[in-house]
Amino acid sequence: MHFEILVEDVSGKAALEILMPQIVGEGNSYRIHSYRGIGHIPKGLKDPKDASKRVLLDNLPKALRGYGKSYAGVVGDPLAAVIVVCDLDDRDPGAFLKELDAILQSCDPAPVTRFCLAIEEGEAWFLGDMQAVIATFPRAKREVLATYVNDSICGTWERLADAVYPGGSKVLERLGRRAVGTEKFSWAQKIPVSMNVEVNRSPSFCVFRDTVRTLAGE
Repeated sequence: MHFEILVEDVSGKAALEILMPQIVGEGNSYRIHSYRGIGHIPKGLKDPKDASKRVLLDNLPKALRGYGKSYAGVVGDPLAAVIVVCDLDDRDPGAFLKELDAILQSCDPAPVTRFCLAIEEGEAWFLGDMQAVIATFPRAKREVLATYVNDSICGTWERLADAVYPGGSKVLERLGRRAVGTEKFSWAQKIPVSMNVEVNRSPSFCVFRDTVRTLAGE
């Protein structure tokens, strides 16, 4: 099986480039495409006015239509699938999945597609493997990590920052959005190296892992 994986930022791409070899075996292939944020589903599912901005939801209707045409010849026996990964943030998961599915239903033909949500944010997948966090940051504040409930809506990246960043999330936030983005990218490059996908406690990560494996026939 070949996978086209769409993620909302470079941090997600960096993490999955490390994790995917653990998730699928040889004989499968994948390409991971990063965007510059999640954006919004366009009204009427129209093409974005400026596709060069590469914002995930703004471009998603056009992207799925394109994949549908590219893989139209293998609908009955799919050799390729699209996986869309994005953060839930503060959205209602049921309503959000319905909106995403409406995009897919508008495609003719529609590619084999699965939508996987990181609940609440991508950092939840890192915190699903506390041993990996501690292996990456031996001085991480254990008392902060101990308060985290997997996939809870709690300000996930802030919780991770409070555990591993000097001064915590408040210090990092004062440095500005660029500094926050740089730190998140650093986490995405470092923590997955020590992660074990078989023992991750994040339910949303396990959904992603098992979705990919099911499509791959593993």
